[in-house]
Amino acid sequence: MNTLLIIGFVWPEPNSSAAGGRMMALISLFQEQGFKITFASPAQDSEHMVELSQYNVEKKSILLNSETFDTYIKSLNPKIVLFDRFMIEEQFGWRVAEQCPDAIRILDTEDLHCLRLSRQKAFKENRGFSNNDLLQEEVAKREIASILRCDLTLMISKFEMKLLTKLFKIRKSLLYYLPLLLDDNQIKPLEKLPAYEERIDFIFIGNFLHEPNWNAVQYLKETIWPLIKNKIPEANLNIYGAYPTQKVLQLNNSKSGFLIKGRAENADKVVSKARIVLAPIRFGAGIKGKLVEAMVNGTPSITTQIGAESMHGKLAWNGHITDDPETFATQATALYSNRQLWIEAQKKGVKIIENRFKRDKYNEDFKNCIQLLRTNLEQHRLNNFMGQLLQHHSLKSTKYMAKWIEEKNKV
Repeated sequence: MNTLLIIGFVWPEPNSSAAGGRMMALISLFQEQGFKITFASPAQDSEHMVELSQYNVEKKSILLNSETFDTYIKSLNPKIVLFDRFMIEEQFGWRVAEQCPDAIRILDTEDLHCLRLSRQKAFKENRGFSNNDLLQEEVAKREIASILRCDLTLMISKFEMKLLTKLFKIRKSLLYYLPLLLDDNQIKPLEKLPAYEERIDFIFIGNFLHEPNWNAVQYLKETIWPLIKNKIPEANLNIYGAYPTQKVLQLNNSKSGFLIKGRAENADKVVSKARIVLAPIRFGAGIKGKLVEAMVNGTPSITTQIGAESMHGKLAWNGHITDDPETFATQATALYSNRQLWIEAQKKGVKIIENRFKRDKYNEDFKNCIQLLRTNLEQHRLNNFMGQLLQHHSLKSTKYMAKWIEEKNKV
């Protein structure tokens, strides 16, 4: 059986973040192609990590900056190595290339980190974002180098693919579009979901370790929620998310209906009971799992341009998209109070899911892509001269820094 090694930045937590759910979907995709999967990570175990053995995945703890990884991967001899985010490729990519040169190296970006960080910086400096921000971003240099060193990079956003090909001149053959994927059993018929009359209140949900989520919660608290509450006094806003810190918990205010709930043990359950999802994301990248989750549970949403980016194509949104706080509150109020408007928005969400996120739309093409890469790897790498250049020893600062740390740790 062919072996696939996934090197994770963290252990998968599908109930904590969209990234965890995506990783489990990738595991399933490769298992369907006949791969035996080992998931390795230098991260500490977490309370909410998935039990990988239940999914027929072997778990392996590994060390950073240690030659023990070299011995391990040479013995495992995987056909494919999947790096979970560019930071992991920086740490382990050169070791994989040295010990298993014939292994296909795939990078999963989750989102384009340099885009998220550049937008965040521009936002905090109270100015508009431009492509020059990306070109000056240090992380962009590292992330683009990682993409070029790999044989294939999985992209979750078509907007980001266009950015990479147009701005950074990345060859299209190095990129593959693979959004968040949903199985048929995850897509629920509307008639089986709570009706408009059975739902109450607004909801925000998102991992609090993710800076765009924390910023959105602050924005809701300070600006948007008071506007909505003034129009619908009886409504509450329930804030859910994994890893709430004390500064998050301190925002709880029952008098104003701003309720910090913390981790949702069952995200689908709480989202399907809410009438509207609020997601005023002001910076970020990728596609937003919380908004896919809203559509799956038949819950219309109000979000921003960045929130909806690369999610609906030319299809109508399942609610409203605006960057203006007054319009945001007005649209949220209208959608909350108008049953017919709400039902129409709900149906639009179903259409987006059916057209853009169903797994069976991508299965066969992804399988063919991997097979073609396996049979044509030598020529594929020859065509990627910039990748060859970045593998050259004179440009491998991360490798020699790691070796220095490795020797230092022996003392």
